[in-house]
Amino acid sequence: MSLADHLATGVTTIARAWAVQRRDGLVLGFTDHDRDLDFEGILFRARSGMSARNLQQGTGLAVDNSEAVGALSDEALSETDIMAGRYDGAEIRIWWVNWAQPSQRELRFRGSLGELTRNGGAFRAELRGLTEPLSRPQGRIYQAGCSAVLGDGSCRFDLSTPGYTVETSITEVMGGDCLVFAGLPGFAARWFEKGRLVLLDGKAEGLEGLIKADRTVQGGREILLWQRLGVVPRVGDAVRLVAGCDRRPETCRTKFNNYPNFRGFPHIPGEDWMMAVPREGDLNDGTSLRR
Repeated sequence: MSLADHLATGVTTIARAWAVQRRDGLVLGFTDHDRDLDFEGILFRARSGMSARNLQQGTGLAVDNSEAVGALSDEALSETDIMAGRYDGAEIRIWWVNWAQPSQRELRFRGSLGELTRNGGAFRAELRGLTEPLSRPQGRIYQAGCSAVLGDGSCRFDLSTPGYTVETSITEVMGGDCLVFAGLPGFAARWFEKGRLVLLDGKAEGLEGLIKADRTVQGGREILLWQRLGVVPRVGDAVRLVAGCDRRPETCRTKFNNYPNFRGFPHIPGEDWMMAVPREGDLNDGTSLRR
């Protein structure tokens, strides 16, 4: 007997179940039934305080969307994990399931978690369908600076090269966006500016921050981030610092010796040149403005 046959009886025992798989591989299951359900190797927990809104679906390339709302709890979804961004972009699947016979079920939605907001002891999560990635801008950007990210497939720089990363521990926390470390011998001043900071343990494990400034202070090194971390780390937490790249050709050549992989267009005309007009005294013979 299929789920359709069960629905055709007119007397149904239907519940909704949804599974969330984070990018770190952790899978959590939830159901709005009053008892736990178990199928596809996932335990769907009742009494999680989580429920889903009506699902909007359409034909064509329109983005399917819905919302999930619920209460924050240490047993299910913790505020710490949400603030740490561990659910950002997580895959989500939603089923209709006959709770009396879980083998009778139908997958009704598959997509990812979008924006998560919280208010007091509750959260609200946007659900995005599989067509949502199709609306993202694609293609290469033509700009003077490098468009690659240090160490990615376009940059090809090996971040394991000695002298470009260091693992150390926090000696002082000055808010969620300013951390102090003991002196880092062998690394020039501002070496990590425009680089990355990765938390290796503690409650903030796995979080990353972009480095705004790398300052030498009395007795150590002060790292200022562009944005506060979702979870404030603690003194003693292990951290990896990655050298900074300002995406200029000079930096690529001298700091990383990686100019053959530079992905910018340093000679592209700027807006001022595109709007320039002939002036008396200039060489106006139609040749390149670059010499």
